[in-house]
Amino acid sequence: MAGPINWLSQVASVSKFGLLSIPQRRGSVAAAVFGIAGVVAVLVGVLSMGVGFQRALQSSGAPDAAIVLRSGADSEMVSGFLRESTRVIADAPGVAHTEDGPLASAELYVLINLLKRSTGTDANVPMRGVEQAALRVRDQLQILDGRMFEWGRNEVIIGVGAASEFVGLELGGNLRVGQREWPIVGVFSAGGGTAESEIWTDARVLQSAYKRGDTFQSVHVKLSSPAAFQEFKDALTTDPRLNVKVLRQTEYYAQQSTAVTRLIRTLGYLIAFLMAIGAVFGALNTMYSSVSARTREIATLRALGFGSGAVVLSVMIESLVLALIGGGVGAVGAYLTFNGLHTSTMNWNSFSQVTFAFAVTPELLGQGIVWSVFIGLIGGLFPALRGAR
Repeated sequence: MAGPINWLSQVASVSKFGLLSIPQRRGSVAAAVFGIAGVVAVLVGVLSMGVGFQRALQSSGAPDAAIVLRSGADSEMVSGFLRESTRVIADAPGVAHTEDGPLASAELYVLINLLKRSTGTDANVPMRGVEQAALRVRDQLQILDGRMFEWGRNEVIIGVGAASEFVGLELGGNLRVGQREWPIVGVFSAGGGTAESEIWTDARVLQSAYKRGDTFQSVHVKLSSPAAFQEFKDALTTDPRLNVKVLRQTEYYAQQSTAVTRLIRTLGYLIAFLMAIGAVFGALNTMYSSVSARTREIATLRALGFGSGAVVLSVMIESLVLALIGGGVGAVGAYLTFNGLHTSTMNWNSFSQVTFAFAVTPELLGQGIVWSVFIGLIGGLFPALRGAR
């Protein structure tokens, strides 16, 4: 056991000298640490945007709810039904019922133009016309302030996300759409889902305002149970009167989130990779400076019998320590800066804005730390080999 113990003692001794010399190189050390911290913070921050967007869409669906679109439609924007079709859908087997009738809401979906508070730029904000069953179909919806709009009147309620992101959406104010003024009578939440980005009103009133006749774009349905979905789907897709696409809400919103989440992740990794290249050069500069400053010390240690392996490992340890410090600083900074930060982005399937909160998860923080370790390994390897010669 003497050999391994002696070797570990050598590594500890050389590492101690290197770490104690850090204050003498604080300029280059700080540059390396903050360079790595920047990589981690940007990576985690950008990826947390994708996670937050994905969560917002996924939390919009329920396992016992379904959405019906026209066959071939990828979103409500390009779908359409006549009233006769919506009645057939509402009467299908598998739909939950109350004493007031089936829990199915035929809905109209239009886009209006508002300004974003953060940038002052135009944004497409969804305005949804719903039927009375909508509040039972989406049972996570709650009025936070004000009241529900009255059916048959030009009144709207606004999602809490839309209220915070867009100009002109204040409780008690008026929303001008086309030639009409719509009093804003309530603010609602929807469990963090995409409905919080929307403006809601009576479907019949919205049809009249947009001269849509008795047409709708989707039907949202509450099922009697999650297991009833297949029966409901089969009944509609085999009905010769219909030409429809039937999805669970969870499946629909997962599909809606795919393209934007993939784009955000790609951009996040690309930006982090480019920044990591700079951080690696910073780490290389720091560790080469460390080896150069200790050339005489390393030569003395070698003369005293310290092996080259101990020198290599000690330099790598120093590099990893600095990298982990940088990774920790970046991770903490990303969490404090981004977690819970509210913003909005375009949902390219519906061409509308979706409000959501950045979500810095333990998995993202772990990815950031792994990147910092990788940078530390690359940044320390070549200086370590030089020091061993």
